[in-house]
Amino acid sequence: MHPSSYIYIMPVQRNAALGFIFITILIDVIGFGIIIPVLPALIKDLTNGDITTAAKYGSWLMFAYAVMQFLFSPIIGGLSDRYGRRPVLLFSLLGLGIDYVFQAFSPTILLLFIGRIIAGIAGASFTTATAYIADISTPEKRAQNFGLVGVAFGLGFIIGPGIGGLCAEWGKHMGSSGNFDWTVRLPFIVAAVFSLLNVLYGFFVLPESLQKENRRKFEWKRANPIGSLMNIRRYPIVSGLAVSFFLIYIAAHAVQSNWAYYTIYKFNWSSLMVGISLSVVGVLIAIVQGGLIRITIPKLGEKNSVYAGLSLNILGMMLFAFADQGWMMFLFLVPYCLGGICGPALQGIISNQVPANAQGELQGALTSLMSITSFIGPLIMNNIFAYFTGPKAPFIFSGMPFILGSLLILLSIIFAIPSLKHYHRTKKSEL
Repeated sequence: MHPSSYIYIMPVQRNAALGFIFITILIDVIGFGIIIPVLPALIKDLTNGDITTAAKYGSWLMFAYAVMQFLFSPIIGGLSDRYGRRPVLLFSLLGLGIDYVFQAFSPTILLLFIGRIIAGIAGASFTTATAYIADISTPEKRAQNFGLVGVAFGLGFIIGPGIGGLCAEWGKHMGSSGNFDWTVRLPFIVAAVFSLLNVLYGFFVLPESLQKENRRKFEWKRANPIGSLMNIRRYPIVSGLAVSFFLIYIAAHAVQSNWAYYTIYKFNWSSLMVGISLSVVGVLIAIVQGGLIRITIPKLGEKNSVYAGLSLNILGMMLFAFADQGWMMFLFLVPYCLGGICGPALQGIISNQVPANAQGELQGALTSLMSITSFIGPLIMNNIFAYFTGPKAPFIFSGMPFILGSLLILLSIIFAIPSLKHYHRTKKSEL
């Protein structure tokens, strides 16, 4: 464990800084949550296709975003280690806001892709936000503070999809002007407003977390995706968990990339119902990340929290796959979301292996890894969904992505065992 792995600030200042970053992430997630219920409808509108066609285009939109994020995330992480978290975070939020504007007013699917590319270049705000939290957290509190990201994510998904569903309903009453359908466009306009307001909030309120003495020179050899990923080999526990991270991130797209398509196809859900279901996801995540992990991580320990969380994820995905009534999806969200105890524990284990002046680089490398899975995952999961709901399928089974996702998580547990045992031995030797 590195004694320089966090910045010492007074507890009151630290709590205020956590509050600032929490609000920033919350507003960011609200904007993202607003668009999820209506994105399939927008793609259908621009392509004149059905839900299966929309799923295919949706996977390629994710691919465009993820490729740009893979290429630019190490640069974003390196710049945040050099110039501080605040300016880089504001740049990321601005890029996301521009993307929403493109989606709100795009007359063609091509402009939708351009917007996603801009957002991918700007880089995920979560990369810098997690480095920010690492900056201001003591090692023993780091895992719990990473849970704040989950709380903001949960609350954002309570508020965002609900607003998105309501905006779609309001849009129906507003009708359409030429080719501009307010039903599918209004949520994107509202999301753009939220994101751009977040830039203003960050500009005037968000303090810098990385002190000048903890900054490092920007180096291109460390700021490319391959070099960034290679650098994590210096930390045996981190590099050992990289394969598990890779598999977990791919598996997550069975839910993240397919939820709207799956529930619309199988249960004929409306945009409003999709929004309500995601709001329930938000409530459960907020409960788990805001309260439960503060009990489970101290009681179970970080290692066992990882095992328990991933096991619950497997259970949830298997149940999703075989649900035959819409209400079951709400019930099966409980074990799946309880699996969220894994994330902060895993983040805490990894972050505690790295010094303060490399947290941005670490989070950039992890984001690059996530980006690889973000252009592999949707292509695999959405196309499996499209195949097993299409005319060429040997049998119709829309839950096939969930089956694959659960198998990948099981494989991730197997790969994680040696590294988690190493971490447990190292931690015991330090006591």
